Amino acid sequence: MAETREFFEQYMVTKLAENPALVASVKAIFQFNVTDAGSWTVDMLTPPGSVTEGEHPEAGCVITVGKADFEKMLDTPSMGMQLFMTGKLKASNIALAMQLQKILA
Repeated sequence: MAETREFFEQYMVTKLAENPALVASVKAIFQFNVTDAGSWTVDMLTPPGSVTEGEHPEAGCVITVGKADFEKMLDTPSMGMQLFMTGKLKASNIALAMQLQKILA
């Protein structure tokens, strides 16, 4: 199972550095509030992109999810829709949340 902190501090940082086109295609700031794990901001609006711990006042999409569910989604990105439909994942902007497949895959 993927670990939340490792995902943000290692995987996402590397993914953004190796895929500048990803930032150009998403063009948004995501805030992830992962219950029992913390909050992280993934800035895919300002090239080359960045990942920081904490909240962002201008996040275009705030994702709220429990740690266990988030880590299941990291292992199986297609679970995102199921988590959303069952109320286990909340998104403040549905259109931007749909971009998560690009981020998580």
